[in-house]
Amino acid sequence: MLKGSETVNEEFDHGTTAVGSRAGGRPAVRVIPGQRPAGGGGDTRRIADLEREVRELRRANEKLKMYFAKALDLDLPLTGAGRESRGHGEGADGDADAASVGRTGVRPRETPQAPAAGVEFRVLGPMEATVGGRAVDLGAPKQRAALALLVSQMGRPVSVDVMLEELWDGQPPPSGMTSLHAYVANLRRVLEPDRAPRTPATVLRTRGRGYLLDGRFAQVDARRFGERATAGWQALDRGDLRRALSAFEEGLALWRGQAYAEVADTAQVAPERVRLEELRLSATEGRCAALIAVGAHEVAVSELAAFTRAHPLREYGCELLGLALYRAGRQADALAVLRTHHQRMAQELGIDPSPSLQHLEGEILRQAPELG
Repeated sequence: MLKGSETVNEEFDHGTTAVGSRAGGRPAVRVIPGQRPAGGGGDTRRIADLEREVRELRRANEKLKMYFAKALDLDLPLTGAGRESRGHGEGADGDADAASVGRTGVRPRETPQAPAAGVEFRVLGPMEATVGGRAVDLGAPKQRAALALLVSQMGRPVSVDVMLEELWDGQPPPSGMTSLHAYVANLRRVLEPDRAPRTPATVLRTRGRGYLLDGRFAQVDARRFGERATAGWQALDRGDLRRALSAFEEGLALWRGQAYAEVADTAQVAPERVRLEELRLSATEGRCAALIAVGAHEVAVSELAAFTRAHPLREYGCELLGLALYRAGRQADALAVLRTHHQRMAQELGIDPSPSLQHLEGEILRQAPELG
């Protein structure tokens, strides 16, 4: 019955309505809206009943669209009865919606507006988010993981298929799509609590068959860490030691644990996690280099000793530890560190230490004045 009603609906949209042939082989009657057929009163009543049925079906269809749009937080255009009922329930918002849809029934592309409250994501540890400076509840583990996936690709759309594969380890259940839509709807309400009903989302947007976190309207601590690390190395290169030390410390202070902890092992996030971890190790070495340069040798020794135990094959860390020990008046310890590293490289990798390490060992042996 519904299919037949849709056919009638389509005919009305094109300006005419076809009424089936009557018993006895009489031809079908085509009625032009606004005119009455030349036939008898029976045809007129039948057509009036049909028009009434179409109007009722249209109203029911619009109500269903409104219900599912509200339940799933979809951005569907409303027409006809849907606009009327919505206008009565939501005032000016319904009028604005009707104006934006226009006569075509298609909503024009809208320019995103900045959300009223700033949104910040924290992924350098367990997933967290703040809206307007206040922490928000990101919900169940799967919902948090979905958000982490999107944050890892900030500014780039992530397809629904990829999200389903990653969230359910390649085996999404039949209800996976429904669950994913619910996660997105919940996150939109959390991230933009003041967004008016039926207005487009600005932070978590739909893009094709996927979703996108708009980097223009959200901040992420991973990006800020990268900026601070870069600023630290630039300051160190130009000899601005205090600024370098401050930049490195500000960046490293953002870390609270493993990056993207909820989805660290997924194929989509693993490359970004590895990049951030390498940048973290490099920033730690940069901070220690700045500490040595400003004369905080003992502080650098304590931090580099722990660092090289955790990462014994990082040659720059070993070089810094040797230099810090020498400047702290511990020449024998400095040579022992360098020679132990030399042996480890030969035994585990079958290679010699880098030229810079070999040069540092020679300079320590002869107590070169330039070592300070």
